[in-house]
Amino acid sequence: MVGFKNRYMVVEVILDSNRELVRKDPVIITSYNVMKAIRDSILVNFGECGLASSLGSFQVKYVNDITRMCIIRASRDEYQKVWAAITMVRSIADCPVLFNLLDLSGSIKACKETALKCDESKFEQHKLLVGSNLSAQDTQKMQYYLDKIKGLEH
Repeated sequence: MVGFKNRYMVVEVILDSNRELVRKDPVIITSYNVMKAIRDSILVNFGECGLASSLGSFQVKYVNDITRMCIIRASRDEYQKVWAAITMVRSIADCPVLFNLLDLSGSIKACKETALKCDESKFEQHKLLVGSNLSAQDTQKMQYYLDKIKGLEH
């Protein structure tokens, strides 16, 4: 018996820095927001048939709202369509964004390793940026996200 062949993408969400100066309420990146933005992009750029063929294995496996890292799963046959749609996403919840693909892998194990390294380094940058304003709650939340990456399965 052969399992489904998937591709896993480690993606960084880059928010528009001017947005935070204009509005006080920060945009929280959630798996729902990311999935909706990508699905809408697939629909606009590839139509209903492209969306239907892509949704078979498409899933946002992991989202970290502190470091804005995501892991996205797509089928091996449709990952290029999902990848193209990701590059065409311009906003999430009316906030201008860009997606930066950091890694593309055929296994969740390799993807977890890359995501773990990227998340740890981005959190170190976050700690330096925030400085003494880093709360214990943020540290606990980050530890939760790191544990969540380690527990990812198919």
